[in-house]
Amino acid sequence: MDKKKSLVVIAAHTGDYVWRCAGAIALHAELGWRVSVICLSYGERGEAAKLFAEPGMTQPRAREMRKIEAEKAAKVLGADIHFFDGDDYCLHTDEAMLDRAVAILRDLQADVILTHTRDDPGNIDHEVAARFALEARMSSQAVGRSGGTAIGAPHLHGMTIGAPQVYSFEPHQSELCSFKPDTLLDITSVWEKKWAAIQCIPSQPLMWDYYRNMAIQRGAVARGRPKYAEAFQRLFPSTVNELPT
Repeated sequence: MDKKKSLVVIAAHTGDYVWRCAGAIALHAELGWRVSVICLSYGERGEAAKLFAEPGMTQPRAREMRKIEAEKAAKVLGADIHFFDGDDYCLHTDEAMLDRAVAILRDLQADVILTHTRDDPGNIDHEVAARFALEARMSSQAVGRSGGTAIGAPHLHGMTIGAPQVYSFEPHQSELCSFKPDTLLDITSVWEKKWAAIQCIPSQPLMWDYYRNMAIQRGAVARGRPKYAEAFQRLFPSTVNELPT
C-alpha cells in the first residue's frame, strides 16, 4: 500500500498558518495528503490585543481562547494540529520541542514542510520558527537520533526522513523579509475553506481583509489568473526531468 503524501506546517503562533497557507493546507487535504500543523506558541502575549481589551482577561485565558480558535480553523481545513506550548514575544525553543517535531516529521514521512521566512526583522518569533523547522528537518534525517514511533512508522525508510522540500510562506511585510516568491499556488477551489478558517480567529480581526486582499493580489499575478492564490519561496532546488512551463 502506497504511503499517503504528507505536508507539515511549522508556525510560530496559532494564527500564522491560517493567514499564510490555509489554502495550501485545504487544497492538499482535499487531494488526500496528510496535513499536520505545529504551532510553537499561542501568540497570546503579542498577537491577541483584542482579547486583552476585554475586562478581566488573563494570559492563561487568552492562551486557551487562542488554542480553541486554532483547533476550529484546523478542523475546517482538514488538518491535524499540535501545540508545543511555547511563549511568544519572545519565542524560544528547546530540545523537548525538537524531539516532538522529529517524531511528527518521521511518523508522517513528510514530503513538504511549510514555514516562515528565515528573515523577519518585524517579528523575530518567525525567524525562530523558520530555524526550528530546518533543525527539525535535519534532525529527522539523522540515523543516530531516536524518535518517531507515535503512529507506528519504524518500518518506513529506517525511521529517518528523506529530503522534503521546504517552502517559506509569504510574510506580512515581504519587502522586509527577503521574500522572493517562486511558486504561486492556485487556491480558488478552496478559498471558501480558507475564508471560513480565517473567521475562526476573531482575536485578530485586522488580519482578515489584509489576507483576503493578498490572496486576490497573488491571484492577479499568477499565470492563468486564478481568482485567489498563495505565494511561496522554495529553500532547496527541485529535481525535474524537464523544465516546467
